[in-house]
Amino acid sequence: MPKTQNRAVMIWIFTFTACAAFLVVYGGFVRLTRSGLSITQWNPVSGAVPPLTQQAWQIEFSKYQRTPEFRLVNFNMTLDEYKTIFWVEWFHRIMARVAGFIFAIPFFVFFFKKTIPWDEIGLYVVLGLLFVSQAVLGWYMVASGLEDQPHVSHYLLASHLLMALTLIGISLWTAFSHLYGFSPKRTKWSLVSKLVLIGLIILLIQICYGSFTAGLKAGYISSTWPLMLGELIPGGLLSQIQPPSMNLIAAPLTVVFIHRWFAFVGLVTALFLYWLIQRQKVSKDIKFALDLILALVILQIVLGILILLSHVAIAIALLHQANALLLFSSTIYLLHRLRAADRV
Repeated sequence: MPKTQNRAVMIWIFTFTACAAFLVVYGGFVRLTRSGLSITQWNPVSGAVPPLTQQAWQIEFSKYQRTPEFRLVNFNMTLDEYKTIFWVEWFHRIMARVAGFIFAIPFFVFFFKKTIPWDEIGLYVVLGLLFVSQAVLGWYMVASGLEDQPHVSHYLLASHLLMALTLIGISLWTAFSHLYGFSPKRTKWSLVSKLVLIGLIILLIQICYGSFTAGLKAGYISSTWPLMLGELIPGGLLSQIQPPSMNLIAAPLTVVFIHRWFAFVGLVTALFLYWLIQRQKVSKDIKFALDLILALVILQIVLGILILLSHVAIAIALLHQANALLLFSSTIYLLHRLRAADRV
């Protein structure tokens, strides 16, 4: 971690983090509107310019018509309808480029002005490499839906999301350190800090299953709760595919069942941490984070249930994704403040 605290760098990292968070939520909108496969090539430079003539539009449309999604799902789509999903995905890619400039331009300015000392540059280089890797992985994910199947690999979708969360998590930790100051010494992890870290891992598992559910379109299987297909525990959870263990990550029925009920593991964890930490003498920052996290966990479960009952309404699904991102960010904040308390 750097040791130089700087307000300008803090604002830059917070701004970049906000852009990355927007891209995550907007990416959910792209997926829910089935727009992500509308642009069949990745041209980082020339791709910034959309089709400008009717002939150019027809060329783009003809490329899309050769994809599995058009042949198997959108075979009745007109050119005007194609333009709608094209613009959704094009804006997603443009905003990714904007986020890249928001990171790169201040980085080089701060570097050449020596606002960021040479011996502290490594962390910011890692953030930049993570962002570039995220873009490459995003295209690799899109490409997985252009060959044989009319959807992207749910494994790549989960990897894309988890890499984005890694980028956001490190960025937030860095920005919080600029806000509160860097500790000059390392200390052992307290029991509470370790437990919150476990809680963060549980949250990431639940988010991963959320991306599996989205990628497999498993949320459409049943629009009732708590029953699923008329049963509390539907049959065949481990017999949809072989070997049985693969059902845990590849069978839509099993994946969405796990995602439904693992949320309550997160709720119990949040309640336990709330009870444990509130009993101790902690700062107002930590108490605020605890209250916020518990409220967000409850809201996340309510939104998840509403998604099922609404048969995956887009607005509710996006709120669910945005709230998950806010919950992740709040947990990073809580862990940061607890680690600062460990060093006192």
